[in-house]
Amino acid sequence: MEIKAKLNKPYTKEQKNDFIVKYNHQQGYEIKETAKGLEAWGLSDEEKQQAEKKGIGMLTLTAADVERAIYKAKGMDFEDILAFISSNPPEGLDIKALKIELKANNFYRGNPYVEKIGTLLGYTSEELDYLFQKKELPEKTLDDVIEAEEEAGLYTTTEENSTVEKGNAEKEE
Repeated sequence: MEIKAKLNKPYTKEQKNDFIVKYNHQQGYEIKETAKGLEAWGLSDEEKQQAEKKGIGMLTLTAADVERAIYKAKGMDFEDILAFISSNPPEGLDIKALKIELKANNFYRGNPYVEKIGTLLGYTSEELDYLFQKKELPEKTLDDVIEAEEEAGLYTTTEENSTVEKGNAEKEE
């Protein structure tokens, strides 16, 4: 926590009340009285970000909410996702554990599988936060999708700017 505002002595009772109303009642800061005056204490920007991230990590969605959002955005259900990932499993991802996770009734944003699968489907951490806040995935342009799939290693772009599937040795012309 950090000091957001100070009211130094001497001050009138009205100034004190105005300070408390403004910084405690309206802005939610903690008021501390010291020998020198009043201090309004609040979270630093870093502490606010950490608290917000922690709060987002605690958000939950039902399995139906998650599957519906993915289906709406990508046309894939959980079976399609398993088939997609099983066909080219990333190193370190336990497919059986993933199958168990996809059977869960609720999905927590803080679950590491949410981040891994989201990345494999081409979504950023911020887009996954959006999913858990809005119960839908943000709309993406075709360029966004291609870029995310390239970053996930699903496709590579040649110098001629044509896209080829990963593992395909021949260039498309």
